[in-house]
Amino acid sequence: MGHRWMIVAILHGLLALPICSGASIGDIGTIIETFVVHRFPDATGHYWVINQTQWDGDEMIVDVHTIVTERRDMAPHLDHFLLLIVAGELKGVQNIPVEPGADCRAEEAA
Repeated sequence: MGHRWMIVAILHGLLALPICSGASIGDIGTIIETFVVHRFPDATGHYWVINQTQWDGDEMIVDVHTIVTERRDMAPHLDHFLLLIVAGELKGVQNIPVEPGADCRAEEAA
């Protein structure tokens, strides 16, 4: 139960950060939510956590973990992604393995 409160506190802290670019944190949240819903269309539940963002003009790389429950009787699974957002649009996705020593999967165009 304590982990849930920590995640909520972190998300609230991220939402309070000032953004220096043209995209707002709401835009980023919408982009990530849309990505997760399209990536896992059969999920019965999900949430995501932004680990880090890197900005360069209108380009942003978002490091995000997703926690998804595919079916009601299955345990949630964790995925790690780097999202490339350019001018407010998702342009590329890199799936980063959670297991140590595993190779990254090829980049996907969004």
